[in-house]
Amino acid sequence: MVIAIIALLSTLSVVALNSARAKSRDARRQSDIKQIRTALDMYYDSNNQQYPAGDGVQLGKTDYVCLTSAGWATSGCSGTILMQKVPTDPLTGRNYTYTVGTNNSDYTIQYNLESTTTTSTATSNTNG
Repeated sequence: MVIAIIALLSTLSVVALNSARAKSRDARRQSDIKQIRTALDMYYDSNNQQYPAGDGVQLGKTDYVCLTSAGWATSGCSGTILMQKVPTDPLTGRNYTYTVGTNNSDYTIQYNLESTTTTSTATSNTNG
């Protein structure tokens, strides 16, 4: 009987810990998106009211590691650096995906939270 109670308590502890970890990763994702949006706003202000080009850009991956005044850079970030290191999703295999809109006047960033099954979207006009 005592062993059964200990096993039950252990199981509940593991479930609670995993839930707390998922919430922590979701908070990091939302913070990452806010930082990316701030860098994009700085780019917009210094580039004739346009956002950097990109369609389905996997942010933070080896192809798009920083944001400079010239746009997304693949390596050797130089010039005016708006974001030195673009953040990546805390879980391997997940991405933040950036797509610029028509005439580079808006953008969307898609990402997935663990607390929901739908894809979240941040845009140049909303927090997502």
